[in-house]
Amino acid sequence: MRYGKVAKVGIITDSNSGITQKQAKDLGLYVLPMPFMVNEETYFEDISLSQEEFYERLANGDNVVTSQPSLESVMNLWDSVLKECDEIVHIPMSSGLSGSCQSAMMLAQDYEGKVQVVNNQRISVTQRQSALDALQLAKDGKSAEEIKTFLEEDRFNSSIYIMLDTLYYLKKGGRITPAAAALGTLLKLKPVLQIQGDKLDAFAKARTSSQGKSIMINAIKNDMINRFGGADKDNIWLQIAHSHNVETAEALKEELLGIFPGFDIHIDPLSLSIACHIGPGSLAIACCKKI
Repeated sequence: MRYGKVAKVGIITDSNSGITQKQAKDLGLYVLPMPFMVNEETYFEDISLSQEEFYERLANGDNVVTSQPSLESVMNLWDSVLKECDEIVHIPMSSGLSGSCQSAMMLAQDYEGKVQVVNNQRISVTQRQSALDALQLAKDGKSAEEIKTFLEEDRFNSSIYIMLDTLYYLKKGGRITPAAAALGTLLKLKPVLQIQGDKLDAFAKARTSSQGKSIMINAIKNDMINRFGGADKDNIWLQIAHSHNVETAEALKEELLGIFPGFDIHIDPLSLSIACHIGPGSLAIACCKKI
């Protein structure tokens, strides 16, 4: 509180959420752009590196690696936001997939409680939903600390399943052995991965894309019913994410509307830091429990 008024809370997330700089401006929140090294040169997501350019560089065989935001860039953004707001809720990508959450928590210790860093272990469309939930909670008059507590308690009320088109990038990143990649490619397997909390794990192997889609749809439906209290549009946000695969994502949306009528289904490109590890052509289904 300040001067007896409700504190103004600024909401910050990073570009792993899929929220663009323009969307952030329209929504009234702030997005920290994630840095990437392309052939040892630094680029920033949605500022000096677009989705199209990123996939072009990948296709060219350029060496693309993820990086963490510099401590200076984080502090500069916080200092700028604190000129407009009394407090900040900062929502970085899942702590299990990057060290940027721990770095931000360490930095926040110097801000006398004005910056609350949320470890809510989400990424992509589910991280986006956390940022939107934080905005709503701030509008409802919640303090930064209350929003942090809520989002951390709510963190496991989300689920993501991703079907890959290629094993090349998992092999390149050392996440699977060359032998497993060769066998998978030979058998034309479409691996389905899952993100539950802070880990990207294997979930199933499909022989075809349509079998992979069925596996993901059944898994997400099962989560809605058994983990999140029911497959109801008033209870669940349903999302699709993809890596350079927009037409297939749109077709999947139509298919999902047939299974989950009345749902508002949001489609976003997968954040580049996930795309780095899995490559183009992937398709994901996600859901979050509504607050």
